[in-house]
Amino acid sequence: MLAVLILATGGAGYLYYEHLNGNIKKEDLTLGDKQMADHKANAAGQTPLNILLIGSDARDSKANQKLGGAKETFGGTPLADVQMLLHLSADRSNLSVISMPRDTMLKMPKCTAPDGEVFPASTRDVQTNESLGRGGPGCTVATWYELTGIRIDHFMMIDFAGVVSMADAIGGVPVCVDANIRSRNADGKGSGLELEKGTTSIKGEQALQWLRTRYGFEDNTDLGRAKAQHMYMNSMVRELRKGTKLTDPAKLMNLAEAATDALTVDKGLDTVKKLYDLAEEFKKVPTKRITMSTMPNVYGTGVNSGRVYPKAGDAEQLFRMVRDDVPLDGKASKRKKPEEPKDPSAPVGEIAVSVRNGTATDALGPASGRAGEVADQLKNAGFARAGVDSNNVTGVARTGILYPSADLEGDAQAVAKALGVPLSQVKRSTDVSGIALAVGADWREDGAYPVSKGTEKTPDSAGALNGDDEKACMKVNPNYTW
Repeated sequence: MLAVLILATGGAGYLYYEHLNGNIKKEDLTLGDKQMADHKANAAGQTPLNILLIGSDARDSKANQKLGGAKETFGGTPLADVQMLLHLSADRSNLSVISMPRDTMLKMPKCTAPDGEVFPASTRDVQTNESLGRGGPGCTVATWYELTGIRIDHFMMIDFAGVVSMADAIGGVPVCVDANIRSRNADGKGSGLELEKGTTSIKGEQALQWLRTRYGFEDNTDLGRAKAQHMYMNSMVRELRKGTKLTDPAKLMNLAEAATDALTVDKGLDTVKKLYDLAEEFKKVPTKRITMSTMPNVYGTGVNSGRVYPKAGDAEQLFRMVRDDVPLDGKASKRKKPEEPKDPSAPVGEIAVSVRNGTATDALGPASGRAGEVADQLKNAGFARAGVDSNNVTGVARTGILYPSADLEGDAQAVAKALGVPLSQVKRSTDVSGIALAVGADWREDGAYPVSKGTEKTPDSAGALNGDDEKACMKVNPNYTW
């Protein structure tokens, strides 16, 4: 709204518009080597939109140092302590959000910083929030794609001071706790949040404290913090939808100034007009079709005790639903199945398929005999030329089928259909010379491919929260009440 008003005024208005554009900081979308897969269009030719929200803990300014504390980290490498993927459905009917806990352990891809510095792929598990220090937010995007296979169209990053300025400009957001809370312990750990039991409207620094609180919510982990962030965001959207917060032109200008000054975005969102157009897309989704979730996870053991890992099966199910544009709220979406290939399949008996065992994980070695068992399934389905590639046992998170050229797309999809593997997991790749099937960590046991037996249901372990849930209230840890 503000962008349109400014553009309409001309003269000084145009200068102010350019001033806002100059406020916005821009960086490369991805710093990884892999080219992200294209979106699948729905029946109407529409495609989804995926935006990665990143909260940086940078203490690179006096304002951020005052708000962030932890003097020992001043001037240190910033961490991506908040990571949320916003998935706007192709038909714009629903919005799904997946938070990845900052304590998630995973492999980092190779990232090349804008200044040319190369950060090689990690050979061991690394905490996901370290991705920001490997060249910038573009490496966080590359890390998400490496893990999930979800195409990311844009990112938006904000720091401590930015959260405070935007929270002030938006106005109060009501949040709820089930007991009095004081987030501070004898060791000084905690956000400093102090609230009485019940619902309180928060803004400014208090909003930042809520979003940062770990010590005091539930089990004092990043999982409770993610849930509190979901409650805040849902409540904020509900408040803005009421239309009472931003009717004053001065407040609108304050928000525009705060937002453009607070945000770092990819170069595809480098103007106020583009941000405005993006907001118009998000406005189409009613709050009842917003679903917040957290990546299903399990706790590590030993030296990684307290860290989390993607939960086998459940995490991939959630990622697959987003890749396939399946709403997390369980309601129907106007989408179509992937198109049939223009090039028809050859007779299955003539299709050569190389099957490899990629079931190894960071914690487990390859499951014995998986490539041979899947090759036998293909032979039983008539694929007489299916064989085992025993020279390649590199682990992959999910089963996938690669083909090198368009004339083999139909053959590759025929392999997927025979095994019940979703067609969204069939990809074109120059890394193979023929059809190659990698049996992933999501198929370590004998039998049919597990996803083909499942339903389009959000796993309970994702902790889904609906945007219309006004009764949501954070559980306070008994050790942090007063």
